[in-house]
Amino acid sequence: MERLGLILIMAVSFVPAIMFHEVAHGFMAWKLGDPTARSRGRLSLNPLKHIDPFGTVLLPLMLILSGMPAFGYAKPVPYNPRYFKDIRKGEVLTGFAGPAANLVLGLLGALLGNVAINFYALNPAIMNWVLTFFYYFTLVNFSLMFFNILPIPPLDGSSIIAPLLPPKALPKYYSIQRYALPIFMVVIIVLPMLIGFNPIGIYMQYTAYGLTNLLF
Repeated sequence: MERLGLILIMAVSFVPAIMFHEVAHGFMAWKLGDPTARSRGRLSLNPLKHIDPFGTVLLPLMLILSGMPAFGYAKPVPYNPRYFKDIRKGEVLTGFAGPAANLVLGLLGALLGNVAINFYALNPAIMNWVLTFFYYFTLVNFSLMFFNILPIPPLDGSSIIAPLLPPKALPKYYSIQRYALPIFMVVIIVLPMLIGFNPIGIYMQYTAYGLTNLLF
C-alpha cells in the first residue's frame, strides 16, 4: 500500500511539472511574437495535449517501478524563431522559460511543504503523505530544471549555444540539430559506460537532490 501511494505521488508530481514546462516554452514564444504554439493548442493546461507516449508514460513508469523519481518529457512545444524580432535573444528566452517554470514550481512546493510541517501534529499519518508529496513535487521540478539547463542538444540549455556562434555558423548549427537525439543518447548512456561513472547522475545528486534536501 505504501509503495502504491509513493507511485501515485510521483505520478501526480510529474504531470504538472512537464505540463507547465512545455506551456512556458510556448507562452514565452507567443509573447515574443510567435503564434505557432497557441495556434496548435499547446498553451492549454490540459495534460492530454502534451503527452508523449514514451516520455510521459512509459519512461516515468519504468523509473517509478525501479524506485527512482518520476522523470521524462512531454511533446516538445513547436515554435518558429523567425517570428522573433531578435532571433538569438528569443531562442534563449524561449529555451529557458521551461526550466524557469520548474524553478518556480519547485520553490512553491518547498514553501508549501515547510508550511505543512507546522500542522504535522494534527494528524501525523496524513501529514506524512502530504509532506512526502511536496518533497517529491519539489524534487521532480528541480530535477527537470537542472537537467534541462545542461547545454546538450536537444535540452533547453543548448539554446545558449546559438547566440555564441558567429552568424555564418548558424545554418550549420541548425542543420546538425537533426542529430540532437543521437548526441544526447551518447552523452547520457554511452559516456558513463566509457568513463566508468555517471557525470549526469553526480550532477543531479548535487543539484536537484541537494537543493531539495536543503529546503526540506
